[in-house]
Amino acid sequence: MTTPTTPTTPPTPPARGRRRAPSRMERAAGRAAALQRPRVLLALLLLLALTCVMLLDGYLRAEVGGDQRVRTGASASDVPDDVLDGGPILSFPGGQATTVSVPDKTIVLTFDDGPDPTWTPQVLDILEKYDVPGTFFLVGSMVARHPGIVRDLVEQGNEVGVHTFTHVDLSYQSQARVTREIEQTQLALAGAAGITTTLFRAPYSSQTDAIDNYSWPVYESLGADGYTSVFVDTDSDDWKRPGVSKIVEWATPEDGEGASVLFHDAGGERSQTIEALPKYIEKMRAKGYTFTTVSGVMADQQPTGAGPAGEQGLQAAHHEATGATLYEGKALVAAVAVAEWTVPALSVGLVIVGVAVMGRFAMMLVLARRHHRQRNRRRFSWGPPVTGPVSVIVPAYNEKECIEATLRSLARSTHPIEIIVVDDGSTDGTAEIAESLGLPGVRVVRQANAGKPAALNNGVRHARYDIVVMMDGDTVFEPDTVRHLVQPFADPSVGAVAGNAKVGNRRTLIGAWQHIEYVMGFNLDRRMYDLLRCMPTIPGAVGAFRREAVLQVGGMSDDTLAEDTDITIALHRAGRRVVYEEHARAWTEAPGSLGQLWSQRYRWSYGTMQALWKHRRSLTDKGPSGRFGRVGMPLVVLFQVVTPVFAPLIDVFTVYSMLFVDFRAALLAWLAVLGVQVVCAAYAFRLDREKYRYLLMMPLQQLAYRQMMYLVLIHSCVTALTGGRLRWQKLKRTGEVGTPAGTG
Repeated sequence: MTTPTTPTTPPTPPARGRRRAPSRMERAAGRAAALQRPRVLLALLLLLALTCVMLLDGYLRAEVGGDQRVRTGASASDVPDDVLDGGPILSFPGGQATTVSVPDKTIVLTFDDGPDPTWTPQVLDILEKYDVPGTFFLVGSMVARHPGIVRDLVEQGNEVGVHTFTHVDLSYQSQARVTREIEQTQLALAGAAGITTTLFRAPYSSQTDAIDNYSWPVYESLGADGYTSVFVDTDSDDWKRPGVSKIVEWATPEDGEGASVLFHDAGGERSQTIEALPKYIEKMRAKGYTFTTVSGVMADQQPTGAGPAGEQGLQAAHHEATGATLYEGKALVAAVAVAEWTVPALSVGLVIVGVAVMGRFAMMLVLARRHHRQRNRRRFSWGPPVTGPVSVIVPAYNEKECIEATLRSLARSTHPIEIIVVDDGSTDGTAEIAESLGLPGVRVVRQANAGKPAALNNGVRHARYDIVVMMDGDTVFEPDTVRHLVQPFADPSVGAVAGNAKVGNRRTLIGAWQHIEYVMGFNLDRRMYDLLRCMPTIPGAVGAFRREAVLQVGGMSDDTLAEDTDITIALHRAGRRVVYEEHARAWTEAPGSLGQLWSQRYRWSYGTMQALWKHRRSLTDKGPSGRFGRVGMPLVVLFQVVTPVFAPLIDVFTVYSMLFVDFRAALLAWLAVLGVQVVCAAYAFRLDREKYRYLLMMPLQQLAYRQMMYLVLIHSCVTALTGGRLRWQKLKRTGEVGTPAGTG
């Protein structure tokens, strides 16, 4: 029979050929969708920014684009003999290769691979103490990471040169890569110290006689661009850590000759260098040597008046950075500073997330097993059997594809029920279909379109019985579902019961993924939360409530998008117990497209955040009503918000490691995590008596489906932080779940 509420006229079918005006809900959904697009874009931009930061950090550490190849034993047939036998300073004035030697009794102290935060400041202290200048060939990535050291170095009167950005052997690189290595280092110098330089030293270079047919074109090209390449006469080989005396001995030129001498202020443990350097300076001064820079040597070689000399010539290779170079350099240094802070923080977050994820899996397995054993013992009982009739409320908005299957499944119930269909302003004839079926015990209540919470509240007002079952209009029950669902009410402390929602349209790929998620992510969780007495959500597809408990907390609220989570927490705070009944199975139609899935999960996750924020004062509730705040709230925030938001770190770091660090180790780690998840899922499937074949979908689910869920959650967080609001959305249904499916 039909029981109308306030005078409401059934919707009139639109005239043929005329377009139906959209309902209030449809207009609101359209406006909300338009408002969400910028937030979706912002969520994607956040993920892109994270990826860029990691790539920048990897590039700085030579994990991205790193090349460990070092060429040896190549022919030098194309290199001019006067270059191979010439001095250590190579330039190309007028396009002609020219070398310059260091004058006798003169030392050019050169340092490679810096700046290093540990060793370079100690080198600078020694040079300042002895009033000796040095020429530092700096790695651009290190300059960008430690700009303050470079500023100190230049202000002290030392000279700098380019040592590439990532310390690669340029003889193996393309012209574009060579240009990039030089230009990026210049930008780093501009951002750090406001200068550029014309000096260059190639990584892995030594004396000019080591130039070969592969590296010679690099020097020619750089020379044409105005760079002076600097080699060495004597090498301290301090990187070998041979001992202080050996370093001093190997760095000393023979017979009073001048020399460009190589030390290292970075690239490894340099304590021997720090100890040897003062001894070396004192020894060379005792031999009558003076110290200068590369520019100082070149100035001394020029005719009088041809260029800077003396103190002015010590930094003649430096040029003030201006314009775009200066600002791009500052931007680079700033970006590196962000990466230097962000990536370690993300690494710590990764450890925390990993521990939390593994801890959650362990907790779920232990508590789910205990829950199953406890509830399936022969002697277990909630109390005397509940046999009295109950009210089943079916809110419906444009459910013409599903409503018949839903109502016919309820008509087969083994427990006495009344069925209240609350038609929420449907425009597709849902109410007429429900009435036309002629099923016993079915009442149709019509209302103007007001949303699902209002429809449920209307149903509660019309309910005749003390226990009300709430379900969705696209869900079908098994004959025993209601009977199982209401048995826990034999315990007077129980105020609500969560049923076991299952995916009915699981034959598609998206459906199969959601099937795994429902069995493992929802129902395994509910067993855990049940034992902890802090169930966060009664699923809208299958839940039962004491009518007076619902009225006590003010009914279903439209304050959030997750009215089911909202009322569940409200019941906890009212001192009511919420339990899980695994045998009360309902079959629901999961979204069939990625767009519909996104909309649904966005509503769920954002609604959950709204509900948690709404009930934040539960953290300070006292007594039994505060149990959710003390136990449930922290667990939900940790497991359903914080951990999922940061869980992408696991995948991002895994992909990063596979591509740029150690593919095999990263793959094994990923497979190990997947193995743990498969074990948990398999146990969940066993408890729900599901067939294991769907677990074959898990690797693909982890690679595709889970990433989408991450983006949805990030989208929800962005919306929450920006104060967005979205009304209840209606998903498009196909009516695929016609009857309760088997467990296959």
